Amino acid sequence: MELPNHPLVKLVVYGILILGSALMLLPFIWMVSAAFKPLDEVIRVPPTWLPERPTLDNFTQGFGQFPFWRYFFNSLVVSGIVVLGVLFTSTTAGYAFAKFSFPGRDFLFILFLASLMVPFQVRMIPLFLLTDRLGLVDTLAGVAYPWLFDAFGVFLMRQFIRTIPDELIEAARIDGASEPRIFFTVILPLVRPAVAALAIFTFVASWEEFLWPLIVSNSDRSRTLPVGLQVFNEQYGANIHWQMAVALVASLPMIFLFLFFQRQFIRGITLTGLKG
Repeated sequence: MELPNHPLVKLVVYGILILGSALMLLPFIWMVSAAFKPLDEVIRVPPTWLPERPTLDNFTQGFGQFPFWRYFFNSLVVSGIVVLGVLFTSTTAGYAFAKFSFPGRDFLFILFLASLMVPFQVRMIPLFLLTDRLGLVDTLAGVAYPWLFDAFGVFLMRQFIRTIPDELIEAARIDGASEPRIFFTVILPLVRPAVAALAIFTFVASWEEFLWPLIVSNSDRSRTLPVGLQVFNEQYGANIHWQMAVALVASLPMIFLFLFFQRQFIRGITLTGLKG
């Protein structure tokens, strides 16, 4: 739906959008400000937005209280494994569902989509028992493996790959290209925007996952940042300035990822919404 071509209407709409964006950014702005404030400024009422006595001590003192970089490394490893796994399984399964005909294809696809309706809490206990049987409790592999397949990712890639002309694939087959070569040299370059969008979705979800790492991790060797931050909060809950400094650094990978891939991300969301 297009907006009426009237300056006053556009001014009102843009004003509402700017106001909404500002309200959404206020908690983040306060976190950034508090990360550089001493404690007495953080708890001051009414609050101040700019530090009067900027300091970097919050970062050095906060990081010195718990193995932050160990948790940070664990989160990077787990998120990297999950992103690679989801991209591989989603693109290959999406290609199969979109361009191959086999018995039960539609039923199997509907079954995959139905898995989205099953809450994680229902699968939590069976997953933990399976993880224990596999000997993956308190390991990074145990934290990552339940998320290597994503039904939403399969759906997203299938809808996008369906828009690729069949003639293009048939031409590659006539030229003697194998199916793996067609997939890697023809399909993947054409779905790069959707892959970028899926990668960002998956990374953010994995980076922020709290419940499963809390269940399966028993020590620092496999704890991820969300669990580590909770442990830190339980021990140093009164030191809000330390918490804000640590939380700011923990959020930087997601910010950089979006800034780096924002063009592909926006294009992928737009095209995925228009096609299919």
